[in-house]
Amino acid sequence: MAVPAGGATRETAHYLTGRSRAKAGRTKRNIPLYLMFLPGILFYLLFKYYPMGGIVIAFKDYNLYDGILNSPWVGFDNFRTLFNQPQTLNVIQNTLLLSVLGIAAGFPAPIALAVMLNEVRRMWFKKSVQTLVYLPHFFSWVIVSGIVLELFSQESGVINHWIRQFAGEPYPFLYKPISWIMIFIGSGIWKEMGFAAIIYLAALTAIDPHLYESSAIDGASKWQQIRHISIPGIMPTIVLLLILNVGKVMDVGFDPVYMLSNESVSEVSNVISYYNYTIGIQRAQFSLTTAMGLFENAVGFILVLGANYLARRSNQSLW
Repeated sequence: MAVPAGGATRETAHYLTGRSRAKAGRTKRNIPLYLMFLPGILFYLLFKYYPMGGIVIAFKDYNLYDGILNSPWVGFDNFRTLFNQPQTLNVIQNTLLLSVLGIAAGFPAPIALAVMLNEVRRMWFKKSVQTLVYLPHFFSWVIVSGIVLELFSQESGVINHWIRQFAGEPYPFLYKPISWIMIFIGSGIWKEMGFAAIIYLAALTAIDPHLYESSAIDGASKWQQIRHISIPGIMPTIVLLLILNVGKVMDVGFDPVYMLSNESVSEVSNVISYYNYTIGIQRAQFSLTTAMGLFENAVGFILVLGANYLARRSNQSLW
C-alpha cells in the first residue's frame, strides 16, 4: 500500500530533527575536548601559520624602516645572490651530510631499543632502563654540550685524562672534523633515542600476544619472533616516522651546532641553521636568510612527497 506523501514528509522531518538533536548532544558532550584542543589550534595559528606571511621577505629588499609591506620588491634577486655565493653550496652539503648520517645512524637506534625493552620480563629492570634512557631527552643542549665537553675536551676531558695515563698525547676530539661529526651524531642519538623509543613501544603493545605464543609453540626463537612478528607489526609506525624524518633532512637544528661547533671544524659545522643565525641575525641580511629558509622548506616538502610516494608502493604511505 502506498504511503501518503504528507506522512512521508513528516517521517523525514522527524528523522532529520532526531539526527540534529543527536549531533547537538554529541557536540555538547565534547565541549571539554574542544576546549582542550583549543590551545593546540591557537599555537599553530599564531606560531606556525601566521608567520608564513613573512615568506614575502624572500622576494623583497627588506629593511626595518619600511617594513614588510613597503620594502621594495626584487623578485628572485635574493635567490640569485644566495646561490652565487661560494659558501652556500658548502652550507647545503654540510647540512645534508649531518642530517643523512644522523638518520642513518640514529633512526634504527630507538627501534632496536624498543624491541629489546619489549623482550625484558623483569619489570624493575625494564623501568630502570627506561628511566635512564628517557632522561637525556629532557636535558637542554646546554647540559648535553657540557657533558660532551667534560668527556672529550682536550685539556680537561675525562677520556683524554685516561689517554694521558695510558697512551701519552691527548687527542683533539672536538677539533678534528671526523671525530667532531661522530661526537655530534652520537650525542644527538643519546639525547633522543630513549624518548623516540616510546612510540615504538606503544606500537609493540598493539601486537596480538597470541602470535608470540603460537610462534613459540612452533619452535620459533626470539630472533625469529622479532624478525617475523615484532618488526612487521610496527612497520606502519616505522614508515610514518621515516617519512617525517626525511622531511627534516635540511633541518639539523641550531642548538647542538651552536653549542658544540668551533672554528677548527667550521668546514663541516656550518649548516643552514647556523648560516641563518650569522647572516640573518648578526649581519641583519633578513631577505637573504628568508630565501635560504624558503629553499630549505621547499626541499623538505619535496622529500616528504617523494618518501610518501615510495611508501605508497608498499601500501605503507602517510596519505
